[in-house]
Amino acid sequence: MNIVDLITIPLQYPFMVKAIVVSSVVGAVCALLSCFLILKGWSLLGDAISHAVLPGVVLAYIIGIPFSVGGFIFALLAVLLIGSIKTHTKIKEDAVMGIVFTTLFALGLILISRTVSSIDLMHVLFGYVLGISDVAAWYTIGVSAVVAAIILTFRRTLLLFCFDPTHMQSVGVSAKFIHYFLLVLLAVTITASLQTVGIILVIAMLITPGSTAFLLTKRFPVMLVIASVVSVVSSVVGAYASYYLDVSTGGAIVFFQGCVFLGAFAFSVIRSHRKKNTSVVSV
Repeated sequence: MNIVDLITIPLQYPFMVKAIVVSSVVGAVCALLSCFLILKGWSLLGDAISHAVLPGVVLAYIIGIPFSVGGFIFALLAVLLIGSIKTHTKIKEDAVMGIVFTTLFALGLILISRTVSSIDLMHVLFGYVLGISDVAAWYTIGVSAVVAAIILTFRRTLLLFCFDPTHMQSVGVSAKFIHYFLLVLLAVTITASLQTVGIILVIAMLITPGSTAFLLTKRFPVMLVIASVVSVVSSVVGAYASYYLDVSTGGAIVFFQGCVFLGAFAFSVIRSHRKKNTSVVSV
């Protein structure tokens, strides 16, 4: 089988085309958001919110409303709980996040174990993009496109918030508003990604692309581009891997992202050693 056949054969199936497109769009918006999360140091917060949406998804199934609605409500609940506990206690933020997200995640697991379901709710944990419906696919693409447009439009404001919220406050922009604005974008992105890679694997998609780009450049516009390219390419490779190797699509996407990160890490280490050796020779 030649390379052309390897590429075109999976594209003969509509579910594969849909999986590639949806995964790429979700990967792109997660990559954009990951750059801000890495710069702000909010990686653990993304982890917390992604786990906290599980009970909302299960309750949404029980009530008969879209999964994204229940997930979004519980994502906001997690944000409010974390903020409230952090404000009124001396417990450090990372500990608060750990308590909130593990408690809500455990509640979700309890609800799953007690819910008689005609569908496999475990797909919420790990995603099932190959089986995503047309309606869900269009919803995911639409929400992801809107979030990406908002991020790109307000990227300078969000970047200022990441680096100097005090200066932002001094020029008349509410840092508190931008704080919650970014959290809402994070919550929307996570709930839109549920059926693509699931609650657990979306954490990696919100951390790995931005981290990879951060290793390769210090220019933020370039960082956005690198993160997006890494995420989209990983989504395409992961989808093809799931077809040919009969493995989890979400798992293949995240694994490839991790491999790219390790490659970027090795490259950055080699580049750093070369710069040191060059400076020693110059001296």
